[in-house]
Amino acid sequence: MTVKVAVIYYSATGTVHALAQAVAEGAASTGASVRMRQVTELAPDSAIDENPLWRRHADATASAGRASIEDLAWADAFAFGTPTRFGAPAAQLKQFIDQTSGLWREGRLADKPVTAFTSAYHEHGGSEATILSLANVFYHWGSLIVPTGFTDPVVSEAGGNPYGTSFSAASANGGGPGAATLEAARYQGRRLAHITARLRSNAEAVPQTT
Repeated sequence: MTVKVAVIYYSATGTVHALAQAVAEGAASTGASVRMRQVTELAPDSAIDENPLWRRHADATASAGRASIEDLAWADAFAFGTPTRFGAPAAQLKQFIDQTSGLWREGRLADKPVTAFTSAYHEHGGSEATILSLANVFYHWGSLIVPTGFTDPVVSEAGGNPYGTSFSAASANGGGPGAATLEAARYQGRRLAHITARLRSNAEAVPQTT
C-alpha cells in the first residue's frame, strides 16, 4: 500500500531544509509518495540581506515548490519542520498553519499521523518546547501524533530527543546537521510512513457496519 506523506517546513539558513530532506528520504525509502514543500517566506529582503547564510539559502530555494493547503488535503500523513523561535515555531510556518481552518472544519486533518522536527542554535534553545507547541495544533486537528520516542538507537545517537529530531548548531560549531542527526531524521520519516501504512491497512481490514 502506497501512503502519501507531506513534509512541510520552513528554513531560513538551510538547517531545517537538510532535516526535511532526510525526513523525506526516510519516508520515500518505504515506498511512500512524498511531497517536500517549504512554506512562503514572510521576512523582507532587508532582513534576509543582513545574514549571508539566509540570503544564500533564499536564493538557492527561490524556485522550489511552495507549500499549499492542497498538500495537506492530498497527504495521508504530515511531517512539519521549523527552526525554534524563542521556544515556538517560526512565524512563516505558523502563518501557513493558520490557513488550515477550512480543512479542519471539514475534518480532513483528523486521524492523520503527524510528526515534527526542529533546530535551534543552542542545545537548550527551546527545541522540545517548539515541538510541543506544534502538538497543540495537532490536538485541535485531531491528528495522531507520532513521536520518535526511544524506539531506535539512532534517536539517542542524535542527542536523545524523543519528541522529534532536533539539531543544535552550537554543538556543531555552527555547521549543519551531522550524519547521526540526519539518520535520526530519516528514521523519523520511515517511522511516520510505516505507522501510516499500518493504520490504513487496519482501517481497510475492518468491515463497515451499518
